[in-house]
Amino acid sequence: MQPPGAPAPHKNPILVITSQVVKGGISGRGLTFALERLGHEVWFLPTILLPWHPGHGMGTRIVPPSESFAAIAEELAGTPHLNRIGAVVSGYLGSTKQAGAIAGIVKAVKKANPQALYLCDPIIGDYPSGGHGGLYVPEETAEAIRDQLVPLADIVTPNCFELGWLTGSTIETETQALSAARFLGNERVLVTSSPALRRNAIANLLAGPRGAVAAEHAVITDPPKGTGDLIAGLFLANLLAGLDDEEALKRASASVFELVARSVKKGADELLFAEEQQSVVRAMALVTSRRVLEAKARA
Repeated sequence: MQPPGAPAPHKNPILVITSQVVKGGISGRGLTFALERLGHEVWFLPTILLPWHPGHGMGTRIVPPSESFAAIAEELAGTPHLNRIGAVVSGYLGSTKQAGAIAGIVKAVKKANPQALYLCDPIIGDYPSGGHGGLYVPEETAEAIRDQLVPLADIVTPNCFELGWLTGSTIETETQALSAARFLGNERVLVTSSPALRRNAIANLLAGPRGAVAAEHAVITDPPKGTGDLIAGLFLANLLAGLDDEEALKRASASVFELVARSVKKGADELLFAEEQQSVVRAMALVTSRRVLEAKARA
C-alpha cells in the first residue's frame, strides 16, 4: 500500500493495437477505457473500424490500406517518445499484412525500452455456438498472428479454441489446456474460458514462469462480448502494477466476472463500462484461485 500522502507511482503509456467499434464496449473501446480508468495513458492504433460487434448484425468494415497502416506504424516506431511505452497489446487484425507492421512496432518498443511487455491476444476464433464458430478471420491472417506475433509475445491470451488452433491440439480438459499452453512456449500464457474443476464454473488458467494457477468463478449464461479483451488488459495492468501472477489473475478475473454479472443483471447486451466502472478498479466479487500441479498436466 502507498503511504498516506505519497505520490502515486508513475504508470507508463500502453500502446493498444486492435479493432475499434462505434457502439459498444468490445475490443479497443472497452480496453482503452479500462486502462485509462486505471491511470494509464493509452496510445491506440485501430486495425479496423466497425459500427458494432458483428454478433449484433452485419455492418460496414473499414480497414485502413496496408500501405497507410504500415506508414503509421513506422512513424510510431520512429518517435523519440517510444521509450515511454511500458507495454504493447495487439488484438484483432483487419488484414493479414498488418501483422508485419505490428511486429515492427513491437521490436522497436523493445529496443527503446527492454523492460516493456508485449501481450498478444490472438483473436482468431472460438468454438461453435448457435451454428457459428471456428475461425472468424481468414486462415492466412490467423497464420500471420501465429507465425509473426505470438513468438514475440511475453504474454499470450488465447481462448481454448485459439490455443488449440495455435498448437494443433484438442482442448477439452484443464490438463490438455495446460499442456498446450506450455507447448506454445511463451513466458506467460493465459487461457481464457478454460475448463474448470467445479461444476457450472469456468476458469482462467495461467501458465507462468513460477508455475500454473487457475482462477474459477460461476458461469454466467449469455454474457456480453468483450470479456477476453478486458481480462487480457486487466491482467497486464496488474502485472505492471507489481502484483504477482496469482494476484494479478485473481483480481482481473474478479473484475471481469463482476462487470459481466452487473451488466447481465441490468439486461444489457454490452458490458456497462461507464455505469459499472468501479468493477474495473476494485471488484468485490469473490473468485477462487488454486495452484495447478505441472505433473498433472504431463500425466
